[in-house]
Amino acid sequence: MASTVTSRRKQLGNELRHARMSSGYTQQQVAEILGCTQGKVNKIESGSVGAKLGDVRRMLEAYGVTGEESETLIGMARAAAGQRGHWSGYRSVVPHWFRTFTDLEPAAAEIMTWHGERVPGPLQSEHYMLKQFTEFGASDVTAMVRNRLDRKAVFDQPQPPYYRFIVSEASLRRAPGGNAPAVMLDQLEHMLELDRRERVYVHVLPFSARLAAVPNDFTIMRFPDRTRDFVYIEHSAGGIYLDDVKDFQIFVDSWDRLRGAALERQETRQFLKQLAQEYREELD
Repeated sequence: MASTVTSRRKQLGNELRHARMSSGYTQQQVAEILGCTQGKVNKIESGSVGAKLGDVRRMLEAYGVTGEESETLIGMARAAAGQRGHWSGYRSVVPHWFRTFTDLEPAAAEIMTWHGERVPGPLQSEHYMLKQFTEFGASDVTAMVRNRLDRKAVFDQPQPPYYRFIVSEASLRRAPGGNAPAVMLDQLEHMLELDRRERVYVHVLPFSARLAAVPNDFTIMRFPDRTRDFVYIEHSAGGIYLDDVKDFQIFVDSWDRLRGAALERQETRQFLKQLAQEYREELD
């Protein structure tokens, strides 16, 4: 299953917009470089129309984007045009494949996230983040924690999205790097606090749930006008965005099955409290 051309255009447009703003250009100035209208530049950046490969090259040259980052964006342009291309630089530019998600997150109406083996980023406590990034061998743990904490600002918006989480029992019993009851106790207490928010819903899928199998992690993002809804799937080499109607419905159906098997909100709170007590006893 591959991301659609529309999703690829959105990703490319988002990256081009970031590059333009970082270089200080206005859309009108870019239009003059390309010999087109400001409206067309806006449509390219919004992903509503495709961009010619030559135009992308001229934009990147004007923005001063070179080397591996330029090659990556050229690869994105080829993919958005439906051409075959190698994403050789994709692995080394981690912020790029997730930037579209974080940019759209505050504008979403509803976000539905399923995680099977680890706690979802927006639910993570700072203690859990530190442990996770340290175990991963991250080069700048402090910066990564700061960035993830900044994402939590979405919860404090005047009209935040409805954020719905389903997490497996495994994610609450498997600490990053092995047994770490203090980390997991802090994590559970943090989740219980977040679940008090009006638009945050946490549900646990216990080991006893009657499901034939569980899917890989995914996130469904819906918007007020429902024209940009997509599914985000992260993997070891990056992430993909799916907005094809049939693909989207497959994941909505998966979510419905998970939600039907997961604990209700009050049951989840009781489960988290009981598990937290287990970690307290382990620390005594």
